[in-house]
Amino acid sequence: MSSRTLLLTALAMLAFAGNSIVCRLALKTTEIDAASFTSVRLVAGAITLLVILRLKTAAQPLSGTWSGALALTTYAIAFSFAYLNLDAGSGALLLFGAVQLSMIAWGFYRGERFSFATTFGLAMALAGLLALLLPGANTPALGSALLMLLAGVAWGVYSLMGRGATDPLATTAGNFLRAVPIGLIISAVFISRLQWDLAGLGYAVLSGAVTSGVGYAIWYSALRGLKSFQAATVQLSVPILTALAGSLLLGEALNLRLLLSSAAVLGGIAIVLQSKQRNTQN
Repeated sequence: MSSRTLLLTALAMLAFAGNSIVCRLALKTTEIDAASFTSVRLVAGAITLLVILRLKTAAQPLSGTWSGALALTTYAIAFSFAYLNLDAGSGALLLFGAVQLSMIAWGFYRGERFSFATTFGLAMALAGLLALLLPGANTPALGSALLMLLAGVAWGVYSLMGRGATDPLATTAGNFLRAVPIGLIISAVFISRLQWDLAGLGYAVLSGAVTSGVGYAIWYSALRGLKSFQAATVQLSVPILTALAGSLLLGEALNLRLLLSSAAVLGGIAIVLQSKQRNTQN
C-alpha cells in the first residue's frame, strides 16, 4: 500500500466516523431536529458531489438510480432519528454490524456457502449485537437501536446496488441528487416539528459536504490502491474511532458492554472477511 493510499484511507475512515460524531453533536447540542438535519445533509452532499464531479471532468454525466436514492434516503433518515437517543459509539457499532451482516446474508442468499470459520464469525458478530441490545444499565434505547439497524440494512442494500458501477463518484452524486426531493417530501411529514439554529445548520452542512461528500470522494480515490479484502477490513476501524471520538468530544462513556460487544462484532466480521479471502485465494 502506497503512502498516498494510506493517507487517503485514513482520511476516509475519519470522515466516516465523523458522520456519527457530527450528527450526534448537532442533535445533542443544538436546536436542529432530525428531519431538518437529514434534508440539509442531503442537499449539501448533493451540491458538494456535483462540484467535485464537475471539477474532475465537466463532461461526466450523472449516474445513479431512483432505487439507489430511496435506499440512500432511508439510511440517512433512519440514521438521524436513531441518533436522537443513541451514543455515537453504540450507533456506529449497530450501523456497521448491520451493513456487513446484511451484505453477508445477501451472499448466502445468492448461493455462497459458508465455511466453519465463516459461520463461527457470523454467529460471533450476531451474538455481539444481541449482547448490546439485551436489557441492562447501558442498553441503548430499543427504538433508536432498531432505527440504526434499519439504517445499516439500507446502506448495505445501497452498497450492493452500487457494486460494479463504472464511476462510483458519478453514481453517488446522481443518487444524492435524487435523494434530495425524497428527503424533503418525508421531512414535510414532520413540518410541525421542524426547527433549527445556525449551529445546527452548520453541523448539517458539515455532515453533508465534508464527512459525506468529500469523505466519499476520498474513499473512492483510496479504493484504487486497495484490494477488496483490505477495503472491507479497514472499515472495522470506524466504530472504534467513533467510540473514542464520542468519549473525547461528547463525554460518552466507554462502558464494558460496548467494549465487549465491539470486540465480538468486529472480531466476528474480521473472521468472516479473512475466511472469504482465503477461499478466494484457494
